[in-house]
Parts: sequence; C-alpha cells; structure tokens
Amino acid sequence: MFQLRRGSVPDPGPKPENAITIAVSSRALFRMEEEQKIYNEQGVEAYVKYQLDHENEPFLPGAAFPFVKALEAVNTQLRELYPDSEELFDIVLMTNNHAQVGVRLINSINHYDLFIERFCMTGGNSPIGYLKAYHTNLYLSSDAEKVSGAIEEGIAAATIFSPSKDLEVSEKQLRVAFDGDAVLFSDESEQIVKAHGLDMFFEHEKAHENNPLAQGPLKGFLEALGKLQKKFYSKGLRMECPIRTYLVTARSAASSGARALKTLRSWGLETDEALFLAGAPKGPLLKKIRPHIFFDDQMFHVEGAKEMGTVAAHVPYGVAQKHKRPLQEKQPQNSK
Repeated sequence: MFQLRRGSVPDPGPKPENAITIAVSSRALFRMEEEQKIYNEQGVEAYVKYQLDHENEPFLPGAAFPFVKALEAVNTQLRELYPDSEELFDIVLMTNNHAQVGVRLINSINHYDLFIERFCMTGGNSPIGYLKAYHTNLYLSSDAEKVSGAIEEGIAAATIFSPSKDLEVSEKQLRVAFDGDAVLFSDESEQIVKAHGLDMFFEHEKAHENNPLAQGPLKGFLEALGKLQKKFYSKGLRMECPIRTYLVTARSAASSGARALKTLRSWGLETDEALFLAGAPKGPLLKKIRPHIFFDDQMFHVEGAKEMGTVAAHVPYGVAQKHKRPLQEKQPQNSK
C-alpha cells in the first residue's frame, strides 16, 4: 500500500472502520484504453515500457472520475461542519498493476489534486481480501469478473461504464441513482416475473405489499449515504444537503410501487426522489437528473443510460444474470 502525502502535516485520513470506504480501480478512475491495446497486442513488456516512457503524462479522467470529485466535495463540507469527525468518504485506489506503473498513477492523482491517500497494489492477486480489510462500502471496477467475485463475497460492487457522450454534472452536489429490484432490494420479485410473468408479479406484490423485501447488494451503500445526509439535516441544511439520492425503477407506482417504498421505510431509509417508470426507458429521465452514477442490474438499462450520457454501473446480482453472462476479454495486470 502507498500513501500519497500533501503539505507539511500529512492527513492520515479516517480509520477504515469509521469511514465510508469507496474502492475504485485504476481503469475506472482513469482512461487507459491505449495502454490496454498495447498490452493485448504487444504483451506485458511493451506495456510496462510504454507506461515508464509516459509516466509524467497524466491519464485522462475515466468514468468514475466525476463521482470521486463529488465525494471529495461532500467531504469538504463535512469537514467544515464536523472538523473532528471521521465519518467521511475514504477513497482507496485498487490496482493489480505492475509496480512501475504505480508512479504514473500517483502522478495522475497529484496532477488532478485528488485526495486519495490509500493506494493498494495487489500484484495481480484478487482484491477481495483488501476490500474486506478496508470495510469497503462500495467497489467500482471496469472488470466484470472482479466485480462478480466481490458481489459473491457480500461486498457492494458494480462494473462502471463510460457514457457515449459527455453530460455535465453538478460539482457541488453528489447525485446517486439506484434501480430497485436486485440492486437495493433482493431479486425476489424479478424471480416471479421470470418464472410466471407480469400478471402474477402484480398479484404477488399486492398480496405482499406490507412484507418488506429482503435487502439487495447496494442497500448498505444507500444506508451509508443516508447516514451522512442526516449530519447535514441535523444542522438545518436539508435543502442545501450536498447528497441527493434517487430510486429509478421500472416498477409502476399503482401496481407495485407501494411495496418498494414501504420496504425502504421499514429499513429506516428513504431516497430524495422516487421515480416509477412502469417499464418506460430510464435513459431520458436520467439525462434530466444527471446523476454522477446510476446502478442497475440489467445491461439493457445500463446501455440506455450510457447512450443518453449517464455514467452507469452494472450490478451483477440476481436472476437476470443467469440468462446472460458477458464474455470476458483478455485483461492485463493493470487493475480494472
């Protein structure tokens, strides 16, 4: 692990058990397509040489970059309100890159003035053990296989994708949008749809309206965001809160929306906005919201969000994954 130091008195950052830890891979934070191409076509030695020859050239921002910047903006406001609190976002860069490539990554982090103090180079090993040690609340990567491994170990994780076009997002307010089923909630209801169709699903949801759904893989992350929101609310800053959350679901409000809202209520959680689309495309609405990241378990919705300019992340959880598993490309040891 490396720690990046700034100033005469370095800030060690919050303790992992107190912080909301966001682990981000190098290829999620930065664009590394050219380096990936060199690795695939010319091999590891040419790849490392290229990185060394270009180590003073910062990488371009990747899909997770605006999200990370928004996390840091929230931290700035939290430090102003609670100078001694360790309840902050703690960003950890996870990479299985060659050690020599670490210099270019560090130079890039410093170039953009990112406050990333924790830097883990796993040397090609699985990041799972490190993610657990850091009490990781969310892991973002461009490697679907690593993300699936994290999900299987009970770690909130998603495969992040760059949008097809750039869409300006807020620099002062972190906006996070979640799908419901198989993301915040379990895939119980999706199993009904797959097995018995929509009519049976509607009947099932009506009959179980007052029975909370089981939690999904990202329930804990929403809970962590809500905990930080309350720190602003307690200072009378609900309307000025720099964190805003959205439920964006294909459910319809009349036939199946109540159970989703009552489930959140039973957990003591809420989202700032709840949008029930009744099967309509999510992309146009997300374009209006302009979240820093949108989580969904179905690639159809991820692709639709990407096309409209939203940074979208796929959560490989639930029955939908059993019907289509993406093929994996050859990947270099440069962390995804």
